[in-house]
Amino acid sequence: MTTALKDTLLREAAALGFDAVRVTTPNAASAAGERLATFLQAGRHGDMAWMATNAERRQSPSRLWPEVRSIVMLGMSYAPQADPLDALEHASRGAISVYAQGKDYHDILKGKLKRIASHLAATGGADVKVFVDTAPVMEKPLAAAAGLGWQGKNTMLVSREYGSWLFLGAIFTTAELPPDPPDEDHCGSCRRCLDVCPTAAFPAPYQLDARRCLAYLSIEHKGHIPVEFRRAMGNRVFGCDDCLAVCPWNKFAVTAREARFHARAETDNPPLAELLQLDDAAFRVRFAGTPVKRTGRDRFLRNVLIAAGNSGDTGLLPRIEALLGDHSPLVRAMAVWAMRQLTDDGIGEGVRHRHLAREGDSAVRAEWQAPAAP
Repeated sequence: MTTALKDTLLREAAALGFDAVRVTTPNAASAAGERLATFLQAGRHGDMAWMATNAERRQSPSRLWPEVRSIVMLGMSYAPQADPLDALEHASRGAISVYAQGKDYHDILKGKLKRIASHLAATGGADVKVFVDTAPVMEKPLAAAAGLGWQGKNTMLVSREYGSWLFLGAIFTTAELPPDPPDEDHCGSCRRCLDVCPTAAFPAPYQLDARRCLAYLSIEHKGHIPVEFRRAMGNRVFGCDDCLAVCPWNKFAVTAREARFHARAETDNPPLAELLQLDDAAFRVRFAGTPVKRTGRDRFLRNVLIAAGNSGDTGLLPRIEALLGDHSPLVRAMAVWAMRQLTDDGIGEGVRHRHLAREGDSAVRAEWQAPAAP
């Protein structure tokens, strides 16, 4: 094993802004494969079909790349400058998850990882592959196995130095690098992350049902948000930081050094009135270079309309009504729901009849015909 090569790797990673770097072996997180199988069998992945499609390769790094001998796990802090839960107190503004408020981390990390991997290949003569959340790699279990932290009761990686705020990247290599020991679980009896969840998405500690998770529903879920979760969404228009933000270990986290992760004006608690006016072109311009753009305008407006319905702000009604005729059924359906919330279902029979008469989508029609909320 080449200790000198690892030392060079650590220096290069630190110089490029990585806060944590550790090494593990391909089989160090073997139990994660069994947990994944149980998760998929229970259907807790929702409509993230890609998880099931690549399940076999995801279960083990060696199945993804048989030649891999070492895995370098790297973390970069994106710790926020303020408490992200403060955004939930401003109902007429949209709350966007901390990770999506700055430049897309995929773009930032991948370029840096490629530079480190190239240096590793040139120095050690080893083959390398780079991954940033875009391949069937279980980053969190591997990061825990490498000692970057541990998976907390909310299944997220927790670090004693950086709290819940680490972006992860991986370098697979054929080089034999000295592995680091895993960290211990330091959650103890704390269950803040479980208790704060607005939708009870954790069936038990260390288990997640994505179908109930607001982060999944607002970002990954392609369809209509189930009625039972709409009130719980509050003003969360992209993601949910609740279970991350309440972790006591965050008190040790230092604000992200990488300035590109800091909130931009377009993503820092933006007014719902502005977001409701976004067509596809304006959406793309406003969120260019951020993770929000990848979800697309229609799903994003779906979320914004739910936030508007929860806001109590009747001043938003004209902008909501304008979306009753939107091209997207996702948007039209939630425009109906939002109007009904803000008017106590007093939309008016004329408006209801006019839109129902020309509505061909069954889900949108069901919103119009749903009984009034108690």
